[in-house]
Amino acid sequence: MGRSMDWMGSSEDAPRERPKATADTTTSRRDPEAARLRLADILAALSISTDLGHGQAPETAMRVCVVAMRLADLLGLSAGDRACIYFAALLRHIGCTAYAHEEAELFAGDEISIRGGVAPLDTANPREIVGFTISNVGSHLAPLPRAVAVAKALTRTPRTMSDLAASNCEVGSMMARRLDLPDSVQTALNQVYERWDGKGWPRRLSGEGLCLAVRVVTVADAGIALVDAAGVEPARDAVGRRAGGMLDPEIAATFSHHCSSILEQPHEEDTWETVLASEPEPYRTAGETRLDGICRAFADMADLKLTFTRGHSSEVARLSAGAASHLGLDPTEAANVTRAAFLHDLGRVAIPNGVWEKAGRLSASDWERVRLHPYYSERILCRSGALAHLGPIAGMHHERQDGSGYHRQLSKAAIPLPARVLAAADTYQALTSDRPYRVACDASEAALMMETEVAEGRLDAQAVAAVLTAAGHSKKTRSAWPDGLTDREVEVLRLIARGASQKEVGRQLVISHRTAAHHIQHIYDKVGVATRAAAAMYAMEHDLLAEARWRP
Repeated sequence: MGRSMDWMGSSEDAPRERPKATADTTTSRRDPEAARLRLADILAALSISTDLGHGQAPETAMRVCVVAMRLADLLGLSAGDRACIYFAALLRHIGCTAYAHEEAELFAGDEISIRGGVAPLDTANPREIVGFTISNVGSHLAPLPRAVAVAKALTRTPRTMSDLAASNCEVGSMMARRLDLPDSVQTALNQVYERWDGKGWPRRLSGEGLCLAVRVVTVADAGIALVDAAGVEPARDAVGRRAGGMLDPEIAATFSHHCSSILEQPHEEDTWETVLASEPEPYRTAGETRLDGICRAFADMADLKLTFTRGHSSEVARLSAGAASHLGLDPTEAANVTRAAFLHDLGRVAIPNGVWEKAGRLSASDWERVRLHPYYSERILCRSGALAHLGPIAGMHHERQDGSGYHRQLSKAAIPLPARVLAAADTYQALTSDRPYRVACDASEAALMMETEVAEGRLDAQAVAAVLTAAGHSKKTRSAWPDGLTDREVEVLRLIARGASQKEVGRQLVISHRTAAHHIQHIYDKVGVATRAAAAMYAMEHDLLAEARWRP
């Protein structure tokens, strides 16, 4: 099944004709706009962000989805099972940012290349994993630091994998809920690291204890990874060898027997067209009123990657919306800049955490990677008929009026007003947040720095004035916190969402380690989560982080 690489084309290319959305008639009667927005069109585009974050080629999730649906057809599965398989395959790695910080710390700063390299391996085979670790972890380091990194990875990886899987699965399931996908999809995404033989994570489920969707998607995922690594015939053999171990024997046998036809991609079609045509009817749709929630969910997914960006995109969207209102932008422009703000940092997922988390000066090669992230955001969005118009705005969030920005070094009139607003909002929010290389500015300092950026010709005066006006109304009041959280519990939640340990929580709030542990457990119980990543996702979803960033 061939790859389509035209997603890398110029943003000036006209969007290609997409298969027409067929509305769910029940949904469209409730919301006439729903017929315009097919959910698969949106999620297929956004799945490219998880491909990049997982160290895989763009459109890998789409290819896995197509193979999974062909397997489902060959197995004669019901319409309900096929619908679950479709979205579980497309969103298999939607929780990939949940444990990125810890993975990067374990794998010498580059969690992405390790994820990509591990994809075709049998993770329960010590020889494969040890060999890969020795050959790949810390390959950019000098001999002694590399030896230390390899030893650390070898000793800690088995213990870490369970925590990684638990975090990724729980966040994946939460994302499915936020996208209004059925409970069956949420269950499937909560099991994506489990194996037929019970050697997966985090609950060691086995056999038919795994939901059917996971068993089908795991075979499809392994098949695509093996094809990419070695070719069709070696992939067929490897899938056969893994039957009864990693893979459901019946589904693996179906893949092996029909391998060539399952992987076939007609030359006149691209992966995008094939994946949309593979969705079972009735197609799921999303009206304009739901689109903001979808954008917000993916914003939180991207921001979860780094402890210091959690809540960043939602706050940029809030500032952008406020600025758009002050500037009198029409409702369509205001909605576009807000949605582009939610999604502007999708491309950040493609850059290893070790680059973002450097406390010192970035190298030239690091800077080249950083400069690509708005480009990735733009290209991801331009793959969707429903989101393509947001791509150019999101892709300009680091452009500057004097041409000193990136990635195109545009200037003045070449940067439209919505993009200037987004650039100003992104800058202000970043200035008022901690970063590894500096502490947060207070609100007055940030305002002075923004005015300096205007005076020196980098940011647009009109956009900055509107953003600062919006920021002046940022203080929020609440009658009560969600799910019965207390003020102290919200303080604790903010700290753990940004990566603080129990000891650090105790030290910062001047409470005992045991009291901090009790608070954390009470928080988990009240909001219904079991991992730190899921708690952070909950905090972002409910706007519990923004207040901690504003200073009087």
